[in-house]
Amino acid sequence: MSDSLFDLPGNDFVADSSVSGSAPLAVRMRPAALEEVVGQAHLLGPGSPLRRLVEGTGAASVILYGPPGTGKTTLASLISQATGRRFEALSALTAGVKEVRAVVESARQALLRGQQTVLFIDEVHRFSKTQQDALLAAVENRVVLLVAATTENPSFSVVAPLLSRSLILQLHPLTPDDIRAVVRRAVADPRGLDAALEIEDDAVELLVKLSAGDARRALTALEVAAETAAAAGGTVAVQTVEQSLDQAAVRYDRDGDQHYDVISAFIKSIRGSDVDAALHYLARMLVAGEDARFVARRLVILASEDIGMADPTALPIAVAAAQTVALIGMPEAQLTLAHATVHLATSPKSNAVTTALGAAMGDIRAGKVGLVPAHLRDGHYSGAAQLGNAQGYRYPHDDPDGVVAQQYPPDEISDIDYYRPTTHGAEREIASRLDKLRAIVRRKR
Repeated sequence: MSDSLFDLPGNDFVADSSVSGSAPLAVRMRPAALEEVVGQAHLLGPGSPLRRLVEGTGAASVILYGPPGTGKTTLASLISQATGRRFEALSALTAGVKEVRAVVESARQALLRGQQTVLFIDEVHRFSKTQQDALLAAVENRVVLLVAATTENPSFSVVAPLLSRSLILQLHPLTPDDIRAVVRRAVADPRGLDAALEIEDDAVELLVKLSAGDARRALTALEVAAETAAAAGGTVAVQTVEQSLDQAAVRYDRDGDQHYDVISAFIKSIRGSDVDAALHYLARMLVAGEDARFVARRLVILASEDIGMADPTALPIAVAAAQTVALIGMPEAQLTLAHATVHLATSPKSNAVTTALGAAMGDIRAGKVGLVPAHLRDGHYSGAAQLGNAQGYRYPHDDPDGVVAQQYPPDEISDIDYYRPTTHGAEREIASRLDKLRAIVRRKR
């Protein structure tokens, strides 16, 4: 299925072709002119590259990057209407290198006759490197005007040479006002429901909410609800929409941007102590079927990286959550993940351990290694005493306080404080105790 605004037709698609009345509502309501396009004002302003393409004066290839239902296929269809341009469409789901080369050769022949070809490739992120490389020369020499659509960040999914030859234009999710306009138009327009049914305002708002900025999703939901209402001889009400839909699909691709964006937001929400946002992102991942082990591993990492000694119980709880996920699996383990998420989000935060280790490793890489003090060296072998190893070592347990004055680090770093506890949570007490410990241990230096 296409990830653009509406389902992608076959390769024989042309933008101004008639659409069957039996086609899905979303297909029938595809904008036929630039004036009907809803949203994406930031890309369609006067003189903008995308507007010039739609108006037939632009010559730059573009990669349209954005979530489903935001107008990628619609814009490609409008670009194809530009005067004198042929239109070819490929889907990365079905086309191979052979098909790509055939289209390029056909475009080359058309160019000799004075016709430029618009090549639309849907889901270009699914093209292999070889398939993408097959396009390079044609794009660079403008044998084809490439209009590619993708729901994935092109920086991660499109080869660098193709990126450098194209404009990257990011489409935004449609706003609630945009979706309302799409729904109202579909109800009234002859291509849509042709005012055969009325729709309540609350039902429109529910469709807006369910759409999550995806016009196709809103129109698909509207079409199902309209069929239900027509069978009952009534209007499209909230109850009609609710009866027609099981639940709103969650926009989340486990192999794409959303996988990384949502887990990033999840971790940053916990780090920022926003427990409600953290639970939102956790729920979003769980509903979408994210691997619970992946979430658990990230919680374990966060417990040491962002909480550390401010709450020494954070790491054991995160580890226990990871073990529980492995032991009982889903869906039961989702409560354990929520338990750990709430604990970590509400824990005092400190990156002092992270900073301390980073500073120590930085000194090691800078050459501050030094010799291990002789009294700390291994003395459990023949001849160690003659080398001076382990001589003069003071055993802390022999002291009533369990702490003795003694040099532990090499001379080069003997006075460096790597660990600097904060005043957050348990580190407040650790900071006070650490000052006393350092004063005793370093007394003879």
